[in-house]
Amino acid sequence: MSAWKAKRFWKQAVAEACDGGFTVKLDGRAVKTPARRALVLPSVAMAQAIAAEWDAQQGLVKPDTMPVTRAANSALDKVSEQFAEVADLLAAYGASDLLCYRATGPAELIARQAAAWDPLLDWSATALNAPLLSTEGVVHIAQPEASIARLSALVHGFTPFQLAAVHDLIAISGSLVLALAVTRGRISVEQAWDLSRIDETWQNELWGVDDDAAVLESLKRQALIEAARFFVLCG
Repeated sequence: MSAWKAKRFWKQAVAEACDGGFTVKLDGRAVKTPARRALVLPSVAMAQAIAAEWDAQQGLVKPDTMPVTRAANSALDKVSEQFAEVADLLAAYGASDLLCYRATGPAELIARQAAAWDPLLDWSATALNAPLLSTEGVVHIAQPEASIARLSALVHGFTPFQLAAVHDLIAISGSLVLALAVTRGRISVEQAWDLSRIDETWQNELWGVDDDAAVLESLKRQALIEAARFFVLCG
């Protein structure tokens, strides 16, 4: 395996308008995606954020410090090429949403979930016109077909760039409803994180925090925040 790693060769990264949107140029050379596609972005704010990530690189390029660049690459190289498949995959979360499956005990945890999650299910029913049923335990329950169709239509209505962000919002939280609530400003991304981690918080309160698990949780939380930021940058 080659040990070669990309090094900074440019003096300045600049966001510029281009045909179809905006792009980023390094000393006048347009940035391309890993698949060699033109980096055509939907907003000047996203282009400026990506330019700032490139300008922040010193020595070896570190992709893990460039979340906006990585998300844009994913939108262009992956989501755009497989939009229907990705949208179908994410829409399927509506049939088994985290908020619909409740603890069977103890009573305090049941009450905590109800207080936190019921308002979001009510919001889904009224604001999204997609009522969902909840149940105790993990045995799958069928959701109203009209609700699943409505949620699917909402997911398919995103742009490829938005869907790249929504992918992480859903995959990390485990909830399509929470993801849609973030994209529509119903809740903040920090609230979405807390709402998605009620069971984990309960366990931590009972048994204490595992250091390794805490590190992983911190990384997931940051990724969720970055996904919400990318959605806003879509314009």
